[in-house]
Amino acid sequence: MSAAVDDLPVAGTVVLLRDAEPGFEVLLMRRPGRGSFAGAWVFPGGKVEPADHRDGATEQDDARRAGIRETFEEVGLVVDDVQPLSEWHPPLEAPTRIRTWFFVGRAPEQEPVPSADEVAEIAWVSPSEALARHATGEWVLFPPTWITLHQLSALSDAETALSSDAAAQLFQTRVHDEGRTFSWTQGRLQAAALPWTFEPA
Repeated sequence: MSAAVDDLPVAGTVVLLRDAEPGFEVLLMRRPGRGSFAGAWVFPGGKVEPADHRDGATEQDDARRAGIRETFEEVGLVVDDVQPLSEWHPPLEAPTRIRTWFFVGRAPEQEPVPSADEVAEIAWVSPSEALARHATGEWVLFPPTWITLHQLSALSDAETALSSDAAAQLFQTRVHDEGRTFSWTQGRLQAAALPWTFEPA
């Protein structure tokens, strides 16, 4: 990891799953029309703050605590058992560069209560339905959210997503064609027009 990437702020994001018929659903929330990811549909999460840090803890642990804290602050859900899913390094072109850890966990039984200041709308949807809404232009998604949904859409149930013991995937984002294409070692996302398509490496 380069020193420039090492020095970036770190954030944690939590992908919450619940069983549905058929398959499973994820919790997504629409950001207000201001601030970071304005108007986009995202998973709960946010930057690591001093209170999230523990002496001797790893960066991943700090990001996990931040994701759990932000999930409670943004949608009122208490979660504690989440496992690493992916780590995202931002492209050099990003106006705000933050390294983000994605975690996945099972949603608690309680209904989410969105924060009026941070959340414009919430939705439980299947990964494929979220991608379909983006494909029609109804929803705005950013590449990390889209790729995560794309990967989850290939799974048949929540238990499969939650039972993986594989290491978190590293996505080092590269931007091409003035933002019309994104690439990682895993493949290339064609985002010039809807619907977006992913070409595996």
